[in-house]
Amino acid sequence: MDFDLTPKEQALQARVRAFAREVVAPGAGQRDETASSCFDLLQQMGKLGFLAIPLAGEWGGSGSTVQFALAVEEIGRVDAALGIGFAAHTALGCISLERLGTNDQKQAYLGPALAGTYLAAFALTEAQAGSDARNAKTTAIRDGEGWVISGEKRYITNAEHAGYVLATARTAAESGNLSVFLIPSDRPGLIVYPPRLKLGLRASETCDLSLSSVRVPWEHLLGEEGRALPQLLDALNGGRIGIAAIAVGIAEASLSAALEYAGRRHQFGRPISQFEAIQFKLADMAVEVEAARILTLKAAWLKDRQQPCVQAAATAKLYASETATRAANQALQIYGGAGYMHDYPIERYLRDAKGLEIGEGTSEIQRLTIARQMGMKKP
Repeated sequence: MDFDLTPKEQALQARVRAFAREVVAPGAGQRDETASSCFDLLQQMGKLGFLAIPLAGEWGGSGSTVQFALAVEEIGRVDAALGIGFAAHTALGCISLERLGTNDQKQAYLGPALAGTYLAAFALTEAQAGSDARNAKTTAIRDGEGWVISGEKRYITNAEHAGYVLATARTAAESGNLSVFLIPSDRPGLIVYPPRLKLGLRASETCDLSLSSVRVPWEHLLGEEGRALPQLLDALNGGRIGIAAIAVGIAEASLSAALEYAGRRHQFGRPISQFEAIQFKLADMAVEVEAARILTLKAAWLKDRQQPCVQAAATAKLYASETATRAANQALQIYGGAGYMHDYPIERYLRDAKGLEIGEGTSEIQRLTIARQMGMKKP
């Protein structure tokens, strides 16, 4: 069992780390405060080839989920909101189109998305269909030379700057099975509402969508009709690995900040890092960060080898996201009153981390997924 990164993985990690520290980090706090979009940074990442990392070589990628996880962790360490935009764009919006789209569709839409010309959005969630995806009300009706799609989607990442939306819909009112459709963003009837203001991850655009009799050609049904969720399983696993990697980044940032602060903050005549109460907190944080990273890379490794990874991806996402929240919370405790102020990024880490316990399936859904993979039946 080899835990060393390959030379290619190390080189990519170094490139993304340099970009994250030099370009992304300086404005992270300001983007959070003003809820400014990360689109310009994602465009730069497209030009550098980062958006294509897990895709096939013909699209400029390496086909490596491990490399993708390493890159997302580096971005998430300095700006989790950008990490969300990156992970959702690539793991959901682009990989799904790569897997299910026709050659013409990929040439027309996937190429520009990977170059950073525009973003890709994945629209599954609705008001009454989040964890219960099969309860979606959006419909796609056969009409003339194509489909007419109507419905409402909620909390869609990257929608404001999307060039296309991959939206799920039911093609038969009596069926709970979903299909997935490619909807160009300029289609009449597609309305993207302004981004919502969130507790955390504020620089990641999260929009509601309205689909009012949006027409698309027959071939914009991707894959097989009524099999959206099975067909998208690979992308959904990748999405969970992406969230886990962002969470590892937040947890690592929290640990690093807390360790540095504890070494220079003096109380009772000595640095607080010399008190066992603080040492125990830092030690626990270090253990959990390392465990979360290993779980995330294991899930990515399994996915790259086309081995079953549903349970591994859910485990990584569950543990890493909850680790990020715990690490940020403990870091704030070590900072004390200073950490509660806006002067330091600790309070941002905590706000951002909480969102990772919800997006891409809540912690409760991850636990259910793990239980099902262990052979436990539904009640």
